[in-house]
Amino acid sequence: MGVPSTRAAFSALLEDSAEDLYESAPCGYLSTLMDGTVAKINATLLDWLGLTRDEVVGRIRFSDLLTVGGRLYHETHFAPLLRMQGHLGGIALEMKTAQGSRLPVLVTSTVKRSDDGEPLLIRTTVFDATDRRAYEQELLRARRAADDARRQAEADREQLREALAVLQQSLLPATLPDIPGVETACHYHTASPIQLGGDFYDLFALDGDDRFAFFLGDVCGKGPQAAALTSLTRYTLRAAALHDPDPVANLGMLNTVLLERYTGDDPRYCTAVVGVLERAGDSVHVRLASGGHPPALVLRGDGGAEYLSTRGGMLVGALPAAQFVTARTTLHPGDTLLLYTDGLTEARIGPGKELYGYDALQSFAAGLTPSGPRRVIDGLTELLRGFGDGLDDDTALLAIGLPDRTDTGS
Repeated sequence: MGVPSTRAAFSALLEDSAEDLYESAPCGYLSTLMDGTVAKINATLLDWLGLTRDEVVGRIRFSDLLTVGGRLYHETHFAPLLRMQGHLGGIALEMKTAQGSRLPVLVTSTVKRSDDGEPLLIRTTVFDATDRRAYEQELLRARRAADDARRQAEADREQLREALAVLQQSLLPATLPDIPGVETACHYHTASPIQLGGDFYDLFALDGDDRFAFFLGDVCGKGPQAAALTSLTRYTLRAAALHDPDPVANLGMLNTVLLERYTGDDPRYCTAVVGVLERAGDSVHVRLASGGHPPALVLRGDGGAEYLSTRGGMLVGALPAAQFVTARTTLHPGDTLLLYTDGLTEARIGPGKELYGYDALQSFAAGLTPSGPRRVIDGLTELLRGFGDGLDDDTALLAIGLPDRTDTGS
């Protein structure tokens, strides 16, 4: 049954005349003289424009069917190029309908020439580009919306950076106190401007101008929870030191507080070094205790650099019976005590992304001597910048020392 039906349809197709195909084509056709006067136009295009054949043929030019903008483009670009090249394809223009509306179209024109090469007429095919225009406009709206969203995201990110910077600063001392005869310096490197770090430090007077307490450490994690833990740790250590200037007792108090505060499936802990400075003539005696923290480094005025071993100190807040290791040293004129967090020693360097490590830090620090705390911190700050992407963790630095008194002119 399908074969006769197919044959009937095929026969009907063969009966279509060339004129019918021209008039009823799914696109517009028109032919113009070389001056643009319309000589022939099909019914499809007339229907799109709402015009009759008598209103168009021999009466108007192709450019008259265009909008003002389309006419200007036709006269200044389209027509001159067509005369030079003989063919233009897929040009976007706008035609005006009898009702005054705009019809976006794609136009392809070809110059027909005589056997002698003389131009005779211009044949033009017109495709309705309404759907394409709507698609392009939708793409444009989507692009603008994406651009607006990107700008808003950047503004939100900048606002977040500013808020986090303020919050981060609130977790650190605004300034270090003045200690008569002692020089101090500090630096905090933030690895990510959109994520709160957990490094902390502090230096404050215990009584009078002779005894000062200090601490520096690193809490586990990042973000708001790390910030909350940092705040709790700082204020606990400060209160404990003011109550009892014993570094081991201070770490024990912090250990108890963290175990009571963070229980169950959400344990929180930190590493920390806590100490006391006590003036004694031209020297400063240092007592410190460490809970799982990298060893403090002492830079001597004679050019040496040595670690204060606190091996065996346990994490603070991890175990009820945590043990903390003590160390002592005396700072003389020209000596500097350097405290740091593991972002410095665990930075990745070189093509192999190897750890920077303690040996490299000791060697670098020895190269800074004899230098006071400010020059030491400046040198380490430049070192951190040089790590680039290899430095992916926050780093806190605190240096305490006595000025070198080698000059005798005073």
